[in-house]
Amino acid sequence: MVNDLFITQFVRVVQHQAQNNQRVVFEQQGVSLDAFLADWYNHLGSNYPKFFKMDRPSKLGFLATEVLLDQRQLAGEYSSESVGIVLSNAQASLDTDQRYFESTKTFASPGLFVYTLPNIVAGEISIRHHVKGETAFFVSPSFDAEWMANYVSLVMTNPNTEACIAGWVDIKDQQADVLLYLTEKKNESGSISHNTTTLDQLYKKGLWKS
Repeated sequence: MVNDLFITQFVRVVQHQAQNNQRVVFEQQGVSLDAFLADWYNHLGSNYPKFFKMDRPSKLGFLATEVLLDQRQLAGEYSSESVGIVLSNAQASLDTDQRYFESTKTFASPGLFVYTLPNIVAGEISIRHHVKGETAFFVSPSFDAEWMANYVSLVMTNPNTEACIAGWVDIKDQQADVLLYLTEKKNESGSISHNTTTLDQLYKKGLWKS
């Protein structure tokens, strides 16, 4: 395992509030998840038409990554092959599966069918940010800080891997639940150690110690 890894940025989304390093960057209560995602996209001012074709988990992961990397240009800092993606959730692609099943009662939606795999969100992030390093997606009953810390550390043992976008992207009953973070080998100003305790704190309380 790599002992010296650092979390240099994180994004936490709970229900309809998004935080970046504990600072609220967007919030909209009392609306549907679809409305929240669309309004968040408009708030960011992104110019990425493919967003509107994505399923909801992919939209959620896309938007969280836009905030995560807002002040960074990974493609300019690292080679595409030196950045990895490790994601997890509890629902797999259930949100999209259910919507696709409903569509089959009239006309099966090809646009939804292509998203009936949980790892598509990682693919959308990799396309958007030109990431070509190791990519993995796992399903677990709940966010497992210890497992995530250990697996990301294992990925980072590769001497050619310099950074990793990692975390939890889940949707259940119209509620968003995200912890997405950037891990790097270099210790940037204000970064924190990448370990089980830190991840557990970030997920449960959104703590950030600069």
